[in-house]
Amino acid sequence: MNDHRTTSAATTSANTASAGTAPRRAASRRTRLLTGAAAVAALAAGAFGAVSAHATTSTAASGAPQRTAAAAEAGDRNVHRTTHLTVDAATRAAQAAVRAAREDGQRVSVAVVDRGGVTIVVLRGDGAGPQSYASAERKGFTAVSWNAPTSELVKRLETTPNLKDIPGTLFLGGGVPVAADGAPIAGIGVAGAPSGALDEKYARAGAAALGR
Repeated sequence: MNDHRTTSAATTSANTASAGTAPRRAASRRTRLLTGAAAVAALAAGAFGAVSAHATTSTAASGAPQRTAAAAEAGDRNVHRTTHLTVDAATRAAQAAVRAAREDGQRVSVAVVDRGGVTIVVLRGDGAGPQSYASAERKGFTAVSWNAPTSELVKRLETTPNLKDIPGTLFLGGGVPVAADGAPIAGIGVAGAPSGALDEKYARAGAAALGR
């Protein structure tokens, strides 16, 4: 009985082992099939990725110069270049105007403004009146705005009196424009002398210093 039980157990074990081996072989086959399918998918994905990367790189490489050229062309069409006085030049002109006034015993303020009316430099001479500072800036702004001396612009008020209502302007002698290639690039305004004629004389002395 013990032998039979042993044999039966051995047989059962063998049968169990045999039964367990079959699913493992089936699983092994399924594993190989899945692994093979995954490998094929990976290869396909890799090939697709390589093609996509190559296409993207090629497109980017060919498109970059075109975008750069287009940007440069657009910039050329839309950029307006202007000429401005340097700070050194503006200072030299203001100093020359103050010096010319001092030689005549006059106390003035001198302002140099750019094409947009923005002040580059202002020099207030020793003893110049407090009102001369703002007046000099406004004369310089008026001269550069119309590209004409303010002494000439005063005459326009006879036919167009409302010009004097434009903010920031001052239609009194003492402002002269500075031009480059026929276009105004700055204005020099002087205020503080007893007359507009004297103010303009000193403003012209400042402009003349730019040509030296």
